[in-house]
Formats: sequence, structure tokens, C-alpha cells
Amino acid sequence: MRLRGRKGIREGLEQQEDLVVLNPEQYKGKWQERFDNDLPIHVEFGMGKGRFVSQMSVKHPNVNYIGFDMYDELVRRASEKTRIAWEEAERGEPTTIQLARANIEKIEDVFAPGEIERIYLNFSDPWPKKKHGRRRLTHPRFLEMYCKLLNSRGEIHFKTDSETLFEFSLNSFADYGLQMTNISLNLHRDGINEEHVMTEYEAKFMGKGMNIHRCEVLIGEDVLREYQAMRLDKY
Repeated sequence: MRLRGRKGIREGLEQQEDLVVLNPEQYKGKWQERFDNDLPIHVEFGMGKGRFVSQMSVKHPNVNYIGFDMYDELVRRASEKTRIAWEEAERGEPTTIQLARANIEKIEDVFAPGEIERIYLNFSDPWPKKKHGRRRLTHPRFLEMYCKLLNSRGEIHFKTDSETLFEFSLNSFADYGLQMTNISLNLHRDGINEEHVMTEYEAKFMGKGMNIHRCEVLIGEDVLREYQAMRLDKY
């Protein structure tokens, strides 16, 4: 994927020190200091143009959000969407959201163990060729990293339009011994929930009548214990 950004894009990002982090490794283990609060941290890996993470930060003020992408141009677009979203919501300057440039391959250099509460994987590159399976963000080698970084309430929320990637991911979660819940093969079958925040890709695929696949993966011991208690009460 190649993106042709505006001239001076890097300089523009460097001037947004309140919102954009170009060297996130410096905050490993110190992200709550960066936010200057003790709210839980939710991250989106591969935020694209930033619609999802910016809207989530507006709708959920009691959570810190970090959107990651490896392309300067996408970080720039996400910063624009974030400032517009906060202005329209009359929230002032963005305070509980950060946008970071990083390669997910090196995410263990960015977070300390247990520093994250939730990971969002929205419409990740499906890497359809079998030989590229290790690049998929739900491959076991990535799951190993996620499990280290998530805390006792840790979860992964995964969403894709790719049936092939979804099948691969469910098998990957199962093989890794992870508890899945709220599995959907057609998320919007009964209509769009007003509380649901869609990504740019999701809105595009919905317009084409494509099914959206989604599931939640429970990682942390606290959420697993609550899930088991809920199941016992249910039956």
C-alpha cells in the first residue's frame, strides 16, 4: 500500500505534539502519564483514516484511545477527523485520544505488559495468499504479543468483511486456547445499532450489501471470570 501525502506532511505532524506521537516507543509503560489520567487504554491497530477511533473517543469519555498506523498520510487524515469530531461534539481540544505512527510488528516496544485493556482490529489486511498468513494480525505470533500487553480486563474486538480471514481468525483464536463470544457472521442483519461506530471500510461495504463478521475475544482473568459466572447464571 502506497499513499501519496501532501508536501510537508511530516512537518505538519511534528507540529501536533498534543495529539500525534511519531516515536511512541518513548512512552512504553508511561502512556497514562502521556494522557495525564488513570483511565483504561483502548487501542486500534490499523486505524486507517481514523473514523472509528475518533468517534469512539467522543462517545466514551472515560476511556483513553490510541490509534495506530504506519503511514504518515493516514495519521494526518486521522488527526483531521479527530479534531473535527471533537469540535462538532463541543468537547474542546482532544485529550483522551492519541494518534501514533508505528509498525504493529514492533508493538512490544511501544507498550509494557498489561498496559492495554482492549485491542480493536478493524478490517485488517486479509493477506489472502497462504504464504502470507504470518502477516495477518490474528496470526498466533501476534496473539502472543497481544496476550502479553493486555491486562486483567483485556479483550480483542475483531471485525472484517473477509470470510476467509474470519475463518482463519476463529481457528487461530481457538488453537491459541482463547475464549470467543458474541460471534456474528452478519453484524448488521437486524439493522445498525445507533451505538455502533462504523469504520470507513465498514460503511463502504455496508453500502454494497456485504456481510460484516465480528467477534470478541476474552483474554484477561477478570473478564473470563465474569463471563463464566454469567454463563452459569444463564443456565
